[in-house]
Amino acid sequence: MGFEGSTVTPQIRKLISEHHIGSILLTAKNLKCTPTPPYRMTSMADRTPAAEQTTQLCLELQQIAHDAGHPVPLAIGLDQENGGVNSLFDEIYIRQYPSAMGLAATGSKELAYEVAKATAEEIAACGINLMMGPCLDVLTNARNQPLGVRTFGDDPQEVSGYGIAFMKGFKDAGLATMGKHFPSYGSLEFLGSALDVPTITESLESLSLNALVPFRNGIREGLDAMMVGGCAMSSAGLNVMHACLSEQVVNDLLRSDLQFEGVTISDCLEMEALSHNIGVGGGTVMAINAGCDIVLLCRSFQHQQEAIEGFRLGLENTMITKERLQTSLKRVLKLKAKCTTWERALNPPGLSLLSQLQPSHTTLSTKAYNSSITVVRDKNRLLPLTNIMEPEDELLLLTPLVKPLAASAASQALSEQATNGSPEPQIWERSASVMSGERVFRELGRSLARQRSGRVLHTSYTANGVRPQHENLINRASAIIIVTADANRNLYQHGFTKHVSMICNMQYSSGGEKREKPLVVVSVSSPYDFAMDQSIGTYVCTYDFTETALTSLVKVLYGEFTPAGALPGTISQSQKLSQSKQHWLVETFNEERDSNGLDNLIKSCIENNTPGLHSELSSATSNSFLLRNPDVLESHFVVRNSSTQALYGFCSTYFFKITGVGVIGAIFVDPGRRKLSIGHSLHNRAIRTLLQREGAKRFQLGSRLPSMYLGIPTGHGGERKRLRSWFANLGWNTALSRSVCSMVARNLATWAPPEGMAKSLQSAGADFDLVYGWDYAGPVLDHIKTNNRQGLAAVYKMALADPSACGIIRAKRPEDGAILGTVVLYNMHSRLAEYVPAMKDVGELAGGISSPVISPSAGEFSTLLQGLILLGVRQIKGQGCGACVLDYRDGFYGAAYFRGGFV
Repeated sequence: MGFEGSTVTPQIRKLISEHHIGSILLTAKNLKCTPTPPYRMTSMADRTPAAEQTTQLCLELQQIAHDAGHPVPLAIGLDQENGGVNSLFDEIYIRQYPSAMGLAATGSKELAYEVAKATAEEIAACGINLMMGPCLDVLTNARNQPLGVRTFGDDPQEVSGYGIAFMKGFKDAGLATMGKHFPSYGSLEFLGSALDVPTITESLESLSLNALVPFRNGIREGLDAMMVGGCAMSSAGLNVMHACLSEQVVNDLLRSDLQFEGVTISDCLEMEALSHNIGVGGGTVMAINAGCDIVLLCRSFQHQQEAIEGFRLGLENTMITKERLQTSLKRVLKLKAKCTTWERALNPPGLSLLSQLQPSHTTLSTKAYNSSITVVRDKNRLLPLTNIMEPEDELLLLTPLVKPLAASAASQALSEQATNGSPEPQIWERSASVMSGERVFRELGRSLARQRSGRVLHTSYTANGVRPQHENLINRASAIIIVTADANRNLYQHGFTKHVSMICNMQYSSGGEKREKPLVVVSVSSPYDFAMDQSIGTYVCTYDFTETALTSLVKVLYGEFTPAGALPGTISQSQKLSQSKQHWLVETFNEERDSNGLDNLIKSCIENNTPGLHSELSSATSNSFLLRNPDVLESHFVVRNSSTQALYGFCSTYFFKITGVGVIGAIFVDPGRRKLSIGHSLHNRAIRTLLQREGAKRFQLGSRLPSMYLGIPTGHGGERKRLRSWFANLGWNTALSRSVCSMVARNLATWAPPEGMAKSLQSAGADFDLVYGWDYAGPVLDHIKTNNRQGLAAVYKMALADPSACGIIRAKRPEDGAILGTVVLYNMHSRLAEYVPAMKDVGELAGGISSPVISPSAGEFSTLLQGLILLGVRQIKGQGCGACVLDYRDGFYGAAYFRGGFV
């Protein structure tokens, strides 16, 4: 149950001490900065910080429960979703973080986890023990429902990934977790019923394939509680007035089908549609019998009394059985045991802990917002604004009149003005003239002005559309920024923006030539406002309009950092969406400076690989890319953050002087920063470098040495198609590329040559031997010149220089001793093995075979090749190895290898 006011009321005291209510919901109305007596603030010192007031409130509530003989502490829940939904706001002690969709835009589940943990640590310090989150709704009906950026997006797997990251962050900070809003508020339809009950019209089959995926995965990962929504459900075979009152939804779908064993919490039974249709007393009995363990009543003491009376009558009439109550009681006690004890409940650390957390959490907040800002399109390269504006030019900022976010300092200030008897009404309640400005965005205008010497003109727009004042300012300004906030649900914003865009397209220079005026549209809430509208050439998304978000926006507009955010979910995958092509600063790899960063980048790529699939970078390190061979010119490149030293992307290039072959040996990008043109920038720099190499004859993707990437990654299904398409768009002929891979023969202890192989080798007319060291280099290196495959010379020279760990098997013609074929043999301790990650991945003692070369004059090509391979396997088996790695197998030699028993 909830209550009104920021101090303990007689009503909530009675509910706890006399009725033994065990769970409390706190909301923004309970958690305010309060002035100290005489209740008129003159400075920050005159107010009690919200964090301190919240800590005192939670402690007092728990003390009441303790004194009343509660066996376990209260569960005290809070909505702290960040973005625009923060019940607890304190500009000093509680940090602001991006909304769920803003964090999904960062592309980093690790960052999402860090933010979730930090958020939970802060509210836990104040005495909260139940997080009313994460939000697991899949946004399948973006235009017609209110959740917006409170969700992680419209892709069920992506929502699952970020939802679970949030859940783990909350848990690791010691809070219990609650998924919402089952079975999903992401596809609500407003059908215009008398009481306007939003309705889910999808069938259970459709929900199971999409909306229920994050809930199912969250349950599997240990979600503690689930809130069941109060929406209606209407489809074939399913007609439910309120989901949280339906046994078909709670007991059948959630409990039986999804196997949820945690605590089920109803939506608030005080909602007008429910209380009018059923009544709170009857609704309480229905919710409990449907399977709800906790019934939520947010604020009205009258309704709360009705609920208690209905509960009592349900027991007396045996409509609710004691067995049913005991089942719920066990679940609730199990949840409380995870998140609270009397020791914790009566000793919340409060400001002492929050003061310690503040520095690191402030850094995390800035990092999260900087990583979330998304430049969806910048067709004419208007960003940063310094590209197109002279210092003396005027910039026009146009913002809508909107209600400030609860987490906004501007909103807080307005509330305080009202408290102090300010004669000025709150901005969303007054009729403002078009030139009045709007306070929640006024600080944005000031921030823009502080960054430049030229003037920033700032005014608002309303449903009255483009007025003469707007037209005059547009003509006067050198560039225009329009801010929109949920234009899909505020159509006047959409119309105004399109009108201004048309005006900008019709501008003419003093000489009469058409000159399009620069226009930047910034969505500060839902990214769907103009995501698909190609006529808006420069489009930026911030996902909320708190001061912290707008501070990061200003930095992007003025080029203080390159935005790395990407639209989450399927919207970014649409072919209709034109991603901006940014030109990243590409620097030459510096071993001393970048080695640690490259190791971290490799680790990130491996961890984000598709589960169950092998990563080409497995077991690789920064040293794996450095050949240090005088016959190979190597140049490697990075895109990095010069402040943090983190690498966002890496590309290696090699030029083999003997063959004249230039190679892009590897190119990979931080998984959280893909689709931002980092790969394009690295590729372009690599090609420019290879083109300058004297004697260059041809280029190729993938290298024999080092053999991390052996060509265009094959991938699986759609991923393979996407990768080939990416390289094809860069000019590579992917149609002619052939499959290249490493192969492993295991269980050598039981291995035997294929039947009949001995006779085949005798018929080849060749003698085989094994040689070591530079004494044999001359004839061997002359022999391999008969083959133009890239990297052969480098492999053979490395083997010849390491006789203690490498050897060369030769096939010679008996008559004159001419070499007909060779293959390199090496073990796990050789330098060569350092460049073959597959050797480390085998997981047991192994040897390797590399780079077979058969002379064009040899008659029995396939027989000689098989002989070299099989003799190599026999040699490796004789050394006690359990496995043999063939480190570079392409289609030309495939048949012989497979006959040798490789997989």
